[in-house]
Amino acid sequence: MDATARPEVVALRSSKIREVANAGFGREGVLPFWFGESDQPTPAFIRDAAAKALGEGRTYYTHNLGTAELRGALADYLQDLHARPFGTERIAVTSSGVSAIMLAAQLVVSPGDRVVVVGPVWPNVPEIPRILSGHVEIVPLEAAQGRWRLDLDRLMEALTPDTRALILNSPNNPTGWTLAAEDRAAILERCRRLGIWLICDDVYERLSFGGGRSAPSFLPLAEPEDRLIGVNSFSKAWRMTGWRLGWMVVPPTLTDRLGVLLEYNTSCAPDFLQTAAATALREGEAHVEALRAELLAARDQVLGGLRALPGIEAPEPDGGMYAFFRLAGCTDSVALAKDMIEKVGLGLAPGAAFGAEGEGWLRWCFAAAPEKNAAGLERLARYLAR
Repeated sequence: MDATARPEVVALRSSKIREVANAGFGREGVLPFWFGESDQPTPAFIRDAAAKALGEGRTYYTHNLGTAELRGALADYLQDLHARPFGTERIAVTSSGVSAIMLAAQLVVSPGDRVVVVGPVWPNVPEIPRILSGHVEIVPLEAAQGRWRLDLDRLMEALTPDTRALILNSPNNPTGWTLAAEDRAAILERCRRLGIWLICDDVYERLSFGGGRSAPSFLPLAEPEDRLIGVNSFSKAWRMTGWRLGWMVVPPTLTDRLGVLLEYNTSCAPDFLQTAAATALREGEAHVEALRAELLAARDQVLGGLRALPGIEAPEPDGGMYAFFRLAGCTDSVALAKDMIEKVGLGLAPGAAFGAEGEGWLRWCFAAAPEKNAAGLERLARYLAR
């Protein structure tokens, strides 16, 4: 018999972002905007905290749910951000944000369960329920009047009594769409009434351009016992992508079971990295605000440059670090992205990587120096002129 994986694993989509990036690796002079990370390293004060903890020998196992220091720092941070108390009994540290999404799905999704996802979206979000043999339905965002919008009525219709979970990523990767504050109560109430789990991917919540310190969140509205799981990461707002650290906020009734799941997934996150993450929370607020100001300026620079070029539609993102745009007549974003690498050395992520809803679009990560973004715009103009 053939040695093959489960059908659900065989059916997984390979990363089209990686496919395009692989076509550009090794080519001299390519400007890469394909991955979702800043072109600047983690701030020195965070790196120094990790180095100090490592030098002290903080290399042993920790509690499955995370160190008391980091869970306490997260509780303080969330209380300050959302103006309501969060006990450490609801908080768990995870080895990355994507691990947190997997753990959330493992907690509540069984084979055959129906899961609703708003897309286009980072491919890991819909693929994780599929790995667990769940059935995923995408409710698509729409581009209209220069912005991305969610048809709330369409989402409500999709939230049927047989729906097990809704996964919302806001601000959204790749579009930058951000859930309107006034829509939260209606979504939460429908999920409550039908017993639907609401899994909130809040990784970009601090990278919001709408005013205030955070994008609209469900956490301030929900009660501890609600079927709500908040997923977050240190990757974006603290420029810690390679550290692979995230966290979850869960109902207290789930915490013990989550600890067991963590034991069978990663056991625990490294102690010295958790020490540095606590430092990031306690001392990094000025850095987060500075990063958001940088991203706002970069958004305006890249969006203005895109809209000045012929045949480009570029809706305005309300958060995140991406411009999601399309060229008139594009029907194969992977082929287009590879051709841009070949012709002008411009590396963008293909919209098809984010599901069928993203086909025909391209994603530009503008978390880069102004001169790098300017050089990318010049190359795109040169490509279009060809």
